[in-house]
Amino acid sequence: MNSVPLPFAIPEKLPSDLGRIRDYWESLKRGENSMPFWDDVTLSSFPDLANRLMLVDAFENPQRFRLNSVGEQIRKRFGADLAGKFVDEIAPKAPFEFFAAQASATIEAKSPTFFAGEAGAADDLRHGYARLLLPLWGDGRIGMMLGAIENLA
Repeated sequence: MNSVPLPFAIPEKLPSDLGRIRDYWESLKRGENSMPFWDDVTLSSFPDLANRLMLVDAFENPQRFRLNSVGEQIRKRFGADLAGKFVDEIAPKAPFEFFAAQASATIEAKSPTFFAGEAGAADDLRHGYARLLLPLWGDGRIGMMLGAIENLA
């Protein structure tokens, strides 16, 4: 059986701050669980990155994603306050290009996903950004995702 490549696959080397967030996510896993519980995440664990973090609520039937908590630099890059908005209610512009597709892939794969925008490469973020989405378990399903964005210049 051929293995299908994972859309939004994590690159071999993540940008440094995104790597820190993924390591934090890994450290929150309990026992043999494949992902942490949403209520174990504390954004204040990263005061230096909090302005580039977000929590995203995931809903089923229909699948929708709501921006629960959005860091200041993310809001500035987008140009509007996003807290409480559903992703399908906002313009698909930086730093939210292909966000719904990535979020859906995160849910389906039950694993972290990565997207590099504008510059197009994880190792060249001078003019772009990179986004990491990490699934979080709650209420018997993936009910939330931790998101982080690097280089919001």
